[in-house]
Amino acid sequence: MTTQPQDKTQASKPTTGTVVGKNPNDDGRGTTAIADNVVAKIAGIAVRDIPGVYALGGGAARALGSLRDAVGQKDHTQGISVEVGQTQVAVDITLVVEYPHPLKDVAGQVRDAIYSAVEDLVGMEVTEVNVTVTDIHVPGDDTGDDAPTTPAESRVS
Repeated sequence: MTTQPQDKTQASKPTTGTVVGKNPNDDGRGTTAIADNVVAKIAGIAVRDIPGVYALGGGAARALGSLRDAVGQKDHTQGISVEVGQTQVAVDITLVVEYPHPLKDVAGQVRDAIYSAVEDLVGMEVTEVNVTVTDIHVPGDDTGDDAPTTPAESRVS
């Protein structure tokens, strides 16, 4: 069996990601490619500590995320999708807000954090951040709470 030589130029190119636009200070030393999941991870890290953000992602994504957490892995991109162009980024984020935080305020803080983080760390313009709130977390409604469960009194005899 003979082997064919592989084209090294194809192997060295990233399969996912975008080449960041020309830098005005570029001296011709090469290009920079940033993978889409890197931008999503930066956005995810930026919103984790915002007051009122309980979790990222919808129901199925959160269930899978809790399994990952149980084995010691954390997915910072859960609930986040990005569209990366040559010089611009659009971000969609799905989250659960903790009661009684005002939804509009939390969404605004999430938007601001993503704009700042992506523009500062990646160096690309953020065109839009779409925030979808899929649920409200009410403290005390967790099934894992340590509160004793007492049967409710019967309302009828």
